[in-house]
Amino acid sequence: MLQISAASAQWFLPFVVPVCLYVCWSDMRAMKIPNRAVLALLGIFLAVGLVALPLAEYPWRLVQLAVVLALGIVLNAAGVMGAGDAKFAAAAAPFIHPGDMRFLIALFAAVLLAAFVSHRLVRATPLRQLAPDWESWTRGRDFPMGLALGGTLAAYLALGAVWGS
Repeated sequence: MLQISAASAQWFLPFVVPVCLYVCWSDMRAMKIPNRAVLALLGIFLAVGLVALPLAEYPWRLVQLAVVLALGIVLNAAGVMGAGDAKFAAAAAPFIHPGDMRFLIALFAAVLLAAFVSHRLVRATPLRQLAPDWESWTRGRDFPMGLALGGTLAAYLALGAVWGS
């Protein structure tokens, strides 16, 4: 059972999933995660979090955002991840219950593997003609990490809505 409450996940899910889908699409199309998507995710947490979470837990989730943002800035400066990926991860951090970190890492690994294999398979087949102008098809070794990040957050909340505490 996940530590996130099913009620919290159910509150967040309908607002967060459209943003996650947009991030997946945008990163595959242009290899960019728009700031408006990151700000929308943050706005959703700030507004819906007041209803979805116990008041004592709310500020600690914002601390998670700050910690992940600081880590993301360091990783971006080291060339390990893109700035959009770092900002999205920071905006997504408050939605994650701290007790679910091990589960989230395993979920992210599975979603990342599925996203990478799927992206590379489609890129190497005529299916890529469904969206022939997407930049992610031509960027060599680069991978649109927003596909995995958005997919992970959406999957986490969907699983939490069903199997949360």
